[in-house]
Amino acid sequence: MLMPILASAMDFRSIAVPKAVLFDAPSAQAKKLYLLWQGYPVEIIVNLGDWVKVRDNQGTLTWVESRNLSSNRTVIVVKELVTMHQAADANSSVVSQLQKDVVLDYIETTPGGWVKVKHRDGLTGYLQATGVWGL
Repeated sequence: MLMPILASAMDFRSIAVPKAVLFDAPSAQAKKLYLLWQGYPVEIIVNLGDWVKVRDNQGTLTWVESRNLSSNRTVIVVKELVTMHQAADANSSVVSQLQKDVVLDYIETTPGGWVKVKHRDGLTGYLQATGVWGL
């Protein structure tokens, strides 16, 4: 009998393939629910080896084949607009404005509620952690 491995507190991964199918059960014959794109962050809930139960930023629980996941950490913007700053300080220079659903590479969490991220175009900066999901 296969024993599930429960994920430890807040175990996040990202989608590794251009489009990953999410299912309602841990089987390729299960109902296909929707697709997530490459880089999209998911929280690991249960790991059965070949199949992993994940939660997305909407709170939806689904199953994905483990081969479609990457250990690369990403976050997704959940507010309509967030400001990326040069430093972990709201008074520092603005690097960019980011819209909802932009996926960013996670670098680190810093004191004071900030997270350091990198955009796929190479921009690196700090966002308020409340503006993203995947931490």
